Amino acid sequence: QVQLVESGGGSVQAGGSLRLSCAASGNTDRNYCMGWFRQAPGKEREGVATIGTAGTTNYAESVSGRFTISKDNTKNTLYLQMNSLKPEDTAMYYCAASLRWGSGGYCFRMGASDYRSWGQGTQVTVSS
Repeated sequence: QVQLVESGGGSVQAGGSLRLSCAASGNTDRNYCMGWFRQAPGKEREGVATIGTAGTTNYAESVSGRFTISKDNTKNTLYLQMNSLKPEDTAMYYCAASLRWGSGGYCFRMGASDYRSWGQGTQVTVSS
């Protein structure tokens, strides 16, 4: 089991930036799929970005070019750099880890149900 703790959320105006962090402990392995998901009020949880073996990544179309996922294996920490934020990015953001591994694209296609460990979430609010 992996324990995940997110931080870095907050309120920002449109066009601003935030960096989310997710500290992992427990059964971590640099090859396991990890990702960021988000859920806005009244909407389903959706994948934002994933990272897999050899640091390969994949992004939702809505954030591609604006968000960057990265991982520091020496610190067991996952990051999400969010730039050019839009009001529609407002949501609770969750870090997740899987016991499966593959490319970033594979990790994204798996979907939320294949991620067994979840953080408590961190709120991101973007005002216009």
